[in-house]
Amino acid sequence: MAWDWRECAHVLCVRLDNMGDVLMCSPAFRALKESGARRLSLLTSSSGALLGPYIPEVDTVMAYDAAWSKNAALGREEDVAAIARLRALRPDAAVIFTAYSQSALPAALLCHLAGVPRVLAHSRENPYRLMTEWLRESEPQAGIRHEVRRQLDLVASVGARSEDIRLSFRVPEADRVSLRQKLHHEGITEPGGWICVHAGATASSRRYPARLMVQALIDLRGDGRRMLLLGGHEDPALADALADARRLLPGLIDMSGRLSLGELGAALEAAALMICNNSGPAHVAAALGVPVVDLYALTNPQHTPWQTPARVLNKDVPCKYCYRSVCPEGHQACLSGVEPGRVAEAARELLSQARMALSGPRAAKEETPCSL
Repeated sequence: MAWDWRECAHVLCVRLDNMGDVLMCSPAFRALKESGARRLSLLTSSSGALLGPYIPEVDTVMAYDAAWSKNAALGREEDVAAIARLRALRPDAAVIFTAYSQSALPAALLCHLAGVPRVLAHSRENPYRLMTEWLRESEPQAGIRHEVRRQLDLVASVGARSEDIRLSFRVPEADRVSLRQKLHHEGITEPGGWICVHAGATASSRRYPARLMVQALIDLRGDGRRMLLLGGHEDPALADALADARRLLPGLIDMSGRLSLGELGAALEAAALMICNNSGPAHVAAALGVPVVDLYALTNPQHTPWQTPARVLNKDVPCKYCYRSVCPEGHQACLSGVEPGRVAEAARELLSQARMALSGPRAAKEETPCSL
């Protein structure tokens, strides 16, 4: 190509979705940084912006809830202001990261109006002057890649590569200290080895039913490990399910809503296992190399845990890959069809695998979904 991207000292990375989506772009951020970019700015949603202090490859974060994304966008004034803020950043180039079901054109127009001279993205149609470099969208017709691989392939098209393709999440020491203080207040003195549980997700279609999640924890209690509940009370059914089972789960400590993102990372960093839905915390766990039992709703196929030991559980259904935040059939069969005993069994498998592993870094591999 005519322009060498190694001459782009300041690169703007655009990912306007939620926290997990931003984390899955972090290996591509690293590739850009290692291939010549001296400064990376991140344009992302308010949710995604919370990750700024924890992704060392990112130097500057700009929160922007875009009108074309799923969020509480405020209106035209915010969009106009975003153009001015981008113009003030003066990036040499922009990379727009999207899932294959999204269009990069609105973000490309934003960059065009802000005067960003070079723009790279996937596009299903000819973007004309909105992009200087683009990859024709091939998914899903030519197969579906993992979201991390998709973004790595995008930046590789302009020569940005890294040998290290792990997700990026750095836990500050201050968060480890504050977590220990909070856990000590709960009577927890052990340094780690607990099972972390997150029963929530922003989309209700991606939440394993609360009563089944609680039953899975009851089935697992014989392992003898303490359990830390990190969140999930956005599902109103969770509180009732926990209340009904409280005497059966004496080792469960509910830390929901009481931890910062960094403290959540510190809790996961010290954990033996994470049990959760397909959500941001699942990707934080993967970034930290924690084994994950992922109750993975079949709303889309490309967001499974990356490079960490995992069991990805779901029930194959005819309505899979609906891309809906609320189950259109009303039954959530892809999740409700997973028996709690299978969740407990998967957890024991991963714990046993970790016990048998040789000392050293946790084994890392790409996991593929497994259905019941």
